[in-house]
Amino acid sequence: MRVIILSWEYPPRIVGQLAYYVKELGVQLVKNNVEVYVVTYHDYLTGLYNEPEGIKTFRVANPVRTHTGVLTWVLTLNQEVERAASNIYYGANKHIDLIDAHDWHFIPAAVTLKKALNIPFVYSVESLEEHRSHGANSPFNMAIKSIEWLGMYEAEKLIVKSEWMRDEVSRLYKVPLEKVKVIQPKSAGWIKEVLETYKSLKGRVDYES
Repeated sequence: MRVIILSWEYPPRIVGQLAYYVKELGVQLVKNNVEVYVVTYHDYLTGLYNEPEGIKTFRVANPVRTHTGVLTWVLTLNQEVERAASNIYYGANKHIDLIDAHDWHFIPAAVTLKKALNIPFVYSVESLEEHRSHGANSPFNMAIKSIEWLGMYEAEKLIVKSEWMRDEVSRLYKVPLEKVKVIQPKSAGWIKEVLETYKSLKGRVDYES
């Protein structure tokens, strides 16, 4: 099984807890015989690198250096994410089973890759704009919310880390509960649940337990 993980932060670039989670996820997947590529951002550590744990990282920089805010930074960076993931796809003889997109930042790339290359994706929800900026409905906030909605609509599955987040995703974005999988990272057997969620994308995924 071959998976591309998209995350806007990954060691050594650490913004919050997501970087640590994605690293541990990749390590555990490799231990379960999954070939893992992580496409992420870094200012200068760019290109494909084989990590000691067996994870293959592809770091990209933003071709546009000056930005008025995180939204323009994200949207211009997504082009490089798409390019990197496409290079991985063709380098793997078009055998990529799925994409796991973490948080909203690289949802545009995940949707483009799904449409262009017929790769299904999982949206792993880390947080929501309504919680980060409660009640804010400026054009900036609404643009981010629309990207979140796009990810929830286009993704085959959503992974959240708590029942509360599952209920919030359903309340705010009207996502059917059966589309959302609660997987708590600290729980026993959590990686098995992630693998089972990947496996549920059957027809696209050739998985052996």
